[in-house]
Amino acid sequence: MSRPSKGGTSYRAVLALPHARKLFAAAMLARLSYGLLGLPLLLTLKQATGSYAVAGTASGVFGLVTALLAPARARLVSRRPRALMALAGAYASLLGAIAVLGVAGAAPWLAIALATAAGTVPPPVGPLMRTLWGRLATDQAQRQRALSLDTVSESTVFALGPAVGGVLISETSPALALASCIALVLVGFGALGTALRRSAVELRPTAGSAAVRSSWGLLRVPGFAALLLVVFSSGGALAVEEIAAVASWGAGVTGWLLALCSVGGALGGLAYGRRTWRLTPAKRLALLAASAAACLALPALFTAVPVAAFAMLGLGVCSDTLLITSFLLVDSTVPTDGQLEAGTWVSTSYNLGIAAGSAFAGALLDQAGSGAVFALAATTASAGALVASVAAHGSAPGSEAEEVAEVGEAAEGSEAVAR
Repeated sequence: MSRPSKGGTSYRAVLALPHARKLFAAAMLARLSYGLLGLPLLLTLKQATGSYAVAGTASGVFGLVTALLAPARARLVSRRPRALMALAGAYASLLGAIAVLGVAGAAPWLAIALATAAGTVPPPVGPLMRTLWGRLATDQAQRQRALSLDTVSESTVFALGPAVGGVLISETSPALALASCIALVLVGFGALGTALRRSAVELRPTAGSAAVRSSWGLLRVPGFAALLLVVFSSGGALAVEEIAAVASWGAGVTGWLLALCSVGGALGGLAYGRRTWRLTPAKRLALLAASAAACLALPALFTAVPVAAFAMLGLGVCSDTLLITSFLLVDSTVPTDGQLEAGTWVSTSYNLGIAAGSAFAGALLDQAGSGAVFALAATTASAGALVASVAAHGSAPGSEAEEVAEVGEAAEGSEAVAR
């Protein structure tokens, strides 16, 4: 990786930005509602219908609709910030209806219909908070530190959420665990809406700012389509690697490997944010994608648990920092009024990559075995690295020098704050 130079804004200084603590704390509560949701929703639907098949179908449709419509919801909130609370209220109401069905019972068609409806309205929180960091931060160094903290925190919530959800279910019931998620939605988004109003941070574009009139307009932003392909391949490679590991060593070993990946992501993300990098974000993205491909090549060449453990730790570092860099690219290249929607497209691309990777890996596993699936993971990551490399070399020649100057000035100006 490029040589880092020490300095820059501390995490404490980032949280000391005006209104940052309240916005971040509220966003974490709202995120927790999403992190907890998976098991309570699935088991409540099973309790309502008596069928795991129906519950799995309803949960799958919920996830698919949530991902596909996320950019549209983000665009709505960026244009009309008050829509955030309307979406939160509708989402809580529909989840409440599902919780009631978990006690009263329901026909399969009704359970699937309610799950589909609920998937259309989950309000954006991760992309919204990342957009807010872009507004609150005063320079490139602060934005990098803030986005690193935000990404690591979000990953931690989603890593711990299923475990907490499982405890709630075992101690109460699926419907009551789902009710806890609903309470978090109301409290978290209520606090976020209040903090957003008090902060007076403007999500809507200011007069004279560049406009992105549609999602297709985002694809015309230089490098954005390539960025989505890189993120898609990153999510797909991780999903493929997980299936290959389960097939080779079982769920128990894979659970530990995924835990190592999460640890690597947290440590790598925090370390990444503390450095001032000399390479532009586009070139960092290419380097991180290539490093992830190298990590995944190891288990494909040497199918052994110790090798996979080392690879997954490194993959976690690369994957989380790749996402952080992706959000930095959105902040620096996408016009202001399109940043919330663009950030949502990054998350959606990652989730769609996971879904596609799981599907292809499962089919390949039945036909060719786990060795071929390990090779598919490395190939998928390599394709993303190639796209990132081509995009980085196609960027403006002067961009790297300009960013080095900007980041250097930011580091010098914030040295006193960091101490």
